Amino acid sequence: MSKIDPRVEAARIHWSGRFVTNGVPLSVFQDVTETVKHWDQWCSTWSEKAKIFEDLGHQAKDQGYSLSAAQHLTTAAVCYHFGKFLFVQDPEQMKKAHERAVECRNLALPFLDPPGKRVNIPHGEHSFYGNLRKPAGIKKPPVILMTLGLDSAKEEMDTNEKIFLERGMATLVFDGPGQGESEYEQPICPEYEVPVKSVMDWLEKRNDVDSDRVGIWGVSLGGYYAPRAAAFEERIKACISLTGPFKLIECFNELPGLTKSAFIYRSHSSDEEHAKEVAVRMSLEDVAEKITCPLYVVAGKLDRVIPHQQALKLSQTASGEVVLNLVEDGGHVANNRAYKYRTQSADWIASRLGV
Repeated sequence: MSKIDPRVEAARIHWSGRFVTNGVPLSVFQDVTETVKHWDQWCSTWSEKAKIFEDLGHQAKDQGYSLSAAQHLTTAAVCYHFGKFLFVQDPEQMKKAHERAVECRNLALPFLDPPGKRVNIPHGEHSFYGNLRKPAGIKKPPVILMTLGLDSAKEEMDTNEKIFLERGMATLVFDGPGQGESEYEQPICPEYEVPVKSVMDWLEKRNDVDSDRVGIWGVSLGGYYAPRAAAFEERIKACISLTGPFKLIECFNELPGLTKSAFIYRSHSSDEEHAKEVAVRMSLEDVAEKITCPLYVVAGKLDRVIPHQQALKLSQTASGEVVLNLVEDGGHVANNRAYKYRTQSADWIASRLGV
């Protein structure tokens, strides 16, 4: 009997909450983690599962069942995404799966309820791709900017978008520097207020959303990006931070191996020492005090990626109203106990944005 790769075993033990909460059928997660014996098989096996849903989506579309098509294609997208999300040791295979994830989600967007639209946001010499969705029946809804983590991308966000859309808020999830479609040309940007300024400037030019009522939400490393942006960007009216680091360098050495490799790759670093120089810049020290908008902080006490003390430091340092939701039995992003913070944080930010 062949020995299971410890990276795959760690995935089986620690990742089910995230995958299932974000749209992967539990049976598919179980099938993959029981089938894959070595990490090198990870991306191809997930891509095979994704192709099943992609084909179902096209069949439904051809038969005129557009909502079913959108649902299947969205599931395909998230499966392709989880095939590539930490598969940085094989960039060619990773990018191929990523392209399939983007294509499937793009095909689904017009048929979702509510529908979505792919948008291009200028940022200096570059741009960001994002997905904008607006709740039905509201002329100029407030907007939630969704800032992503080290290994997440906009194609993973369907279930996260829904909780805000259902409460009358629009969602704009975008691939910033080092994320998703931007990761190949733009490295991780510790000073995340810079890309967020570009997004806010773009939002202000639109007449279909209320750019005076903008909240920001961030997950994992995005849980650093969101409060970082809120500290400098006065146009942000409320912020949700999900288990982000206060000072990443304090956590760096203990990061899981796959996570550390992804940080090296997506920061465009030559080696671990260079990556640490980037990590040093990812700090809210002397920054968090500038956060005056309402702030909702989630920490999982069993978090093995970012110790919950990092989120506690943020909650203790910010200057405005702070709500701390410490999930005693929560892991990283408390994905294993999402019911203890998702609706609660969405209700909270809805009230702060006057919904």
